[in-house]
Amino acid sequence: MIKPTVREKKVFGFADVPEDTSFEAGYLVSVNSGWRSIRPVVSTEKCIGCMQCYLYCPDGVISIQENKAVIDYDFCKGCGICSKICKPGAIGMERER
Repeated sequence: MIKPTVREKKVFGFADVPEDTSFEAGYLVSVNSGWRSIRPVVSTEKCIGCMQCYLYCPDGVISIQENKAVIDYDFCKGCGICSKICKPGAIGMERER
């Protein structure tokens, strides 16, 4: 098992927040089959780049680019974990179009 590195910057008052997930992104090989009915949407104005959504996403579809969360909708299953873990409220769920 790969042990995540720990960053020095405090996030929500904690200094021992993991910096990376256990595996690199890219393990999913088939796109979402179209059954997702809701999807997460990131408000870039509210996103502080804390990486909690990145760390908790069970499918590893969230990346941090320019200190903001970016979601790969090809592989997102719409579970909503990122929305629930986002303390600043930057990720909301909306009905799939």
